Amino acid sequence: MNRRSFHRSALAASGSLGLAAIQTVASGAQILGANERIRLGFIGVANRGGQLISAFQQSPTEMEIAAVCDVDSRTLEKTRSVLGEKTLAFRDFRTLLERNDIDAVVIATPDHWHAIQTIEACKSGKDVYVEKPLAITIHEGRKMVEAARKYGRIVQVGTHRRSAPHYIELAKAGGDELVGFVTLARSFRMSNMTPSGIGRCQTSAPPEELDWDMWLGPRPLRPYQENIAPYKFRWWELYSSQTGNWGVHYLDAIRWILGEESPESVCAMGGRFAVDDDRTVPDTMISTFQFKSGRLVTFTQGEACGNPMVATDASYRPLGELELRGTNGTLYVADRQVRIYPERGGQFAPREAKMQGREMPGTPLAEIERLHTLNFLQCIRSRELPTADVEIGHRSTLMSHMANISLAVKQRLEWDATNERFLNCDAANAMLHYEYRAPWKLEV
Repeated sequence: MNRRSFHRSALAASGSLGLAAIQTVASGAQILGANERIRLGFIGVANRGGQLISAFQQSPTEMEIAAVCDVDSRTLEKTRSVLGEKTLAFRDFRTLLERNDIDAVVIATPDHWHAIQTIEACKSGKDVYVEKPLAITIHEGRKMVEAARKYGRIVQVGTHRRSAPHYIELAKAGGDELVGFVTLARSFRMSNMTPSGIGRCQTSAPPEELDWDMWLGPRPLRPYQENIAPYKFRWWELYSSQTGNWGVHYLDAIRWILGEESPESVCAMGGRFAVDDDRTVPDTMISTFQFKSGRLVTFTQGEACGNPMVATDASYRPLGELELRGTNGTLYVADRQVRIYPERGGQFAPREAKMQGREMPGTPLAEIERLHTLNFLQCIRSRELPTADVEIGHRSTLMSHMANISLAVKQRLEWDATNERFLNCDAANAMLHYEYRAPWKLEV
């Protein structure tokens, strides 16, 4: 059995075990009739939450939006006015979770809230669609997996490329089969935010409509600042990171196409070099992961420069979000297209092309998101594991956390994937989780 066959067999085995657990435990859940629409509650409806509402609304025969929840009353009422007065509205997610007439929840809150809300939803008997990154710590991610299995819940993570037809075909074929053994895979998020990025702001009283204490949740109490909420929290390490925000999408897709489970080591370098703002995350960062197979996978976050880092077409558009370099060719993958460029022999090798180039169409982003949300709804009925099951989401998300921790301790870190701990740095292991602010707890 070759490596890829072994990997697929292992995935099938783990998938069947997970499904068995779900079927066993889920007997206490509400049984939906064949023609009964799934009643959804949305927790967090600004920005990404609003986008997910639109995506789910593309499947009107499968679901109805029964409730919405947000810590910002203005955002909450605006969303409710669009959805209709029959839609229930809550400021506290715990009140929504107490409702027996809600079948599942969609969580699009800041990253530091995902674990608590997902676990509490599972405990209340509700299935969960949770946005990426899955969690803010590696420990949280594992506890989310445990909760999904313990309570027999469907938990889909918002790494929507897992439902994209062209990505599915690439994963079935396998990167090595497409372009020869892949030794280097690269991904990028480039956006020139110089000179002032998210800006500099003084602390102030929070807006009347915002429950700032609830927004902070398990994180330390601090004064409100305009360039934290609602969206700019992604540049503050206590609440998110750009490696988690963007990197998890691409690292997940690379891991999937190459059939890799977990890296053995990580080394990240970067810092705040050129953007003058209040951020606490780097404006420039390169994270390198090494796998047992010998592959190197990198994610580059460049927010002080924006030109493409991959090959471009005649109009200077990048050919892909991902670049997988094999011994026979290079695979460029994006939502809109896939291209394979043949390799030619280099030093001491014959110069002819090693394979034929080829192209295949991609899938529009709106369609990818429709398919991903539909997959979640279908799995609520079938009780099958979704395309981006929580275990998959955890294994991809922890890579971004590994990179952030490596940068923080300024060290190459060796990773024990079985026990989910670092082998060579106590300081890194101390960053696997943090102490929550009272009264919040992580209890499965």
